[in-house]
Amino acid sequence: MQHVLWKTWKQEELLALQMVLNQEKLFTFRNLLKKILLILSVIGAVLIISFGLNEMIGQKITIQKRTGEENIFHDYKEVTKRKHVSRAINIVRNANWENEKEMQRYADYRFQFPAKNRKGHDKIASYLLWVSSNGENVEIMTDSKKYVKLAKQDAADLYEIITGEALIK
Repeated sequence: MQHVLWKTWKQEELLALQMVLNQEKLFTFRNLLKKILLILSVIGAVLIISFGLNEMIGQKITIQKRTGEENIFHDYKEVTKRKHVSRAINIVRNANWENEKEMQRYADYRFQFPAKNRKGHDKIASYLLWVSSNGENVEIMTDSKKYVKLAKQDAADLYEIITGEALIK
């Protein structure tokens, strides 16, 4: 009988020891999960902050609008959405620029964004934008007097980026 009691007591002790080990494993596993969650949270926060900072200090389009009949422009708005800035840059970069053209009136808008010159140095690219009297076309001119009448889709896209409104078609 004493042998049976001893055996039962040993089994209970082993079970208790197993439970303690299982709890320690569970505790260690929970700590591991907490550490992983903390690391992922920090990585997520860094990505969100860097994306936000990139939006704030990254490229933007500064837009001025002409008011009245004189060639005087006033600050109108800034475009900071990456996809809009990229689209505007692509429109300007891929335009079929021609030599200087004499315009009949002052530009409706002036816009600028940071760019790189041929040597890779930062500069400000500045453009004047005219909307045709019928509201269907957009013409732009660089600060170096290069001119382009944009294709309809490019004109509509650029106008919407610059003004926030749809171009009349």
